[in-house]
Amino acid sequence: MKFLDQARIHVASGNGGAGCLSFRREKFIDHGGPNGGNGGRGGDVIVEAHGGLNTLIDYRYRQHFLAEHGRGGMGSERTGADGKDCILRVPIGTEILAEDNATVLADMTTPGQRVVLFKGGDGGFGNTHFKTSTNQAPRRITPGWPGVECDIWLRLKLIADAGLIGLPNAGKSTFLASCTAAKPKIADYPFTTLTPNLGVVRFGDVKEPIELVLADIPGLIEGAHEGHGLGDRFLGHVERTKILLHLIDATEEDVVKSYKTIRAELRAYGNGLNRKPEIIALNKCDALDAATIKRKRAALERASKKKVHAISAVSKDGVQAVLHLVAQKVRRTAKA
Repeated sequence: MKFLDQARIHVASGNGGAGCLSFRREKFIDHGGPNGGNGGRGGDVIVEAHGGLNTLIDYRYRQHFLAEHGRGGMGSERTGADGKDCILRVPIGTEILAEDNATVLADMTTPGQRVVLFKGGDGGFGNTHFKTSTNQAPRRITPGWPGVECDIWLRLKLIADAGLIGLPNAGKSTFLASCTAAKPKIADYPFTTLTPNLGVVRFGDVKEPIELVLADIPGLIEGAHEGHGLGDRFLGHVERTKILLHLIDATEEDVVKSYKTIRAELRAYGNGLNRKPEIIALNKCDALDAATIKRKRAALERASKKKVHAISAVSKDGVQAVLHLVAQKVRRTAKA
C-alpha cells in the first residue's frame, strides 16, 4: 500500500430541509388549520480515528465528501428526515487543518476518537410552528439553514516513542531492521528511505516486558528546511515522539559537522524538535579500529556536550544498551 501522509479534500455538511406550508384538508372537518411540518437537519461532517489505518491513501483518489441534506417538512405535521452524516475515517495521529494549512481544527490521537468537524444546518420551520391564538392560519415558513462547505487538510503524524534522525546513509533503516520486525529498504546509496517506517522493539523479562515504537524517517541534508533533498516534511512524524535517537555515520570524515548539520535543520524546522531529549550514537563502528572510534567519540562529545554511544547496527554491538537507555528516557519523559 502506498504511503501518503498529507491530503487536501473538500467537505460540506448538509443543508437543513425547508419547512412545509400545508393546511389540514379532510371531509367533514371545517377549518382544519395549519399542519406543515419542520424540515430535517443536515448531516454533520465527522472525523473518526481508526486503528486499522496507517496512511491517507484513501483521500488521494477521492477529494469531495458531502453529507446529505435534510429533507423538507411535509403535511400532517411530519418532520423531514435528517441527512446522513459524512464520516471521515483517518489513521491515529492525523491532524485536521483549516484551508490555510496552519490552523488546527482537530487532532486525532486516540483510537475511536470522534470529532464533529462541521455541524449540518438546522431544518426550517413549517407553518404549524407559527400558529398562535391570533394567527390561526399562518402562511409563513422558513427555509433550512445552510451547512458549512470548505477545503481542509489532513496531515498524518506517526505516533512513536522515539524517532531516528540523521543524515542519509547513517544506518537508520539498518538499525530499525536489526532490533524490530520491520523490513525497511536498505541499500548503499543515499535516500534509500523515501517514506517513514515504524517498528516495535520488545525486550526485557516476561514479567516486565519493555515495548518501544521507533519511527525511522528519510535522511536530512543541509538546507532541508529550504526544500533540498527530500526536504523536512517528514520531520512532522517525529514531532510526537518523546525522545530523538540521533545516528551518525562513524565512517564520515567529519562527524562533528554531520551532527551540527542535523541540529541546525531541527532548529530551522521549529515546533520544539530541537528541545527534545536526544541520545547520540556513533553507528557503523564495526568498520573502524578502536583508536579511531575513541578519537571521533571524544570530538563529538566535546561538540554536543553529551555522552556518545558507539554502536554497530549490523553486528548489533551496543544496540541493546542504547535501547535500554531509550526506554529509561521514554519512561522518565512520560512521568514528567
